[in-house]
Amino acid sequence: MTPYICSDCPRACEVLRGETGSGFCRMGAEPVLARAALHFDEEPVISGTKGSGAVFFSGCALRCRFCQNYPISHDGFGRRVSVERLREIYFELIDQGALNINLVNPTHFARAILESLEGGLPVPVVWNSGGYENVETLRRFEGKVQVYLPDLKYIFPDSGRKYSAARDYFDQAGPALREMLRQVGPVELDGDGIIRRGMIVRHLILPGCVEESKAILDWIAENLPGAWVSLMAQYLPFGSVAGLDQLDRRLNQEEYNAVVDHLLELGLEDGFVQELSSSDEKYIPAFDLTGV
Repeated sequence: MTPYICSDCPRACEVLRGETGSGFCRMGAEPVLARAALHFDEEPVISGTKGSGAVFFSGCALRCRFCQNYPISHDGFGRRVSVERLREIYFELIDQGALNINLVNPTHFARAILESLEGGLPVPVVWNSGGYENVETLRRFEGKVQVYLPDLKYIFPDSGRKYSAARDYFDQAGPALREMLRQVGPVELDGDGIIRRGMIVRHLILPGCVEESKAILDWIAENLPGAWVSLMAQYLPFGSVAGLDQLDRRLNQEEYNAVVDHLLELGLEDGFVQELSSSDEKYIPAFDLTGV
């Protein structure tokens, strides 16, 4: 790819991204991948029984202290590929039976991905991100992404600052999620119950953050009609959380019940709720360059 001055994510670094890494994400212009394989641990409407074609990008526009993908998001493990190779990978996954192409943490490689999607794909494209997005960048993907699968991590500025080095997290994520919903509309499933189009908002319940989780669910109920909710309980004390508030422990049953009860009280019944037993390292993929 031709080097470019990058302001594609909310960091707006305005650095030259070329062959070497630079800016907050520490990545160059060409995408860096850690894994590309069929993935069976997404929401049932995404993975189905055949699997989602998950492409894991290295680097990140966030610095989540608890990231389960720490080796690739923080440490940058992965292999650089061309845009042409990225598109080849999509079709290799489709040939393996992938129900969709699932772009995992794609935000900071928006330009390369946009180029790779020229001509379209025969299966839905899933934009699986941390929710920290630039609305103007998202608008370039209208018609190219059929399913948005963003996180909504925080609503309180101090949480974004402490846990992800992004005090403006919600200031950016709120408008971004509205834009995503505007593009794709309510969830649509095919005859086999697999998502064709729409938006599923993920929220990971953090230990000690029950009130924040409730406030996030309130906001979703008021602002994202037609979006589904995926309430996640898979938090593990991973990454660099030692001594950080209550993040050095797992979620407890009382916290879990309080957030699930609030979800039901709000009538957010379309979507998914993870069992507390999902807090297990076996669900973390092997970042070993499979398929790259």
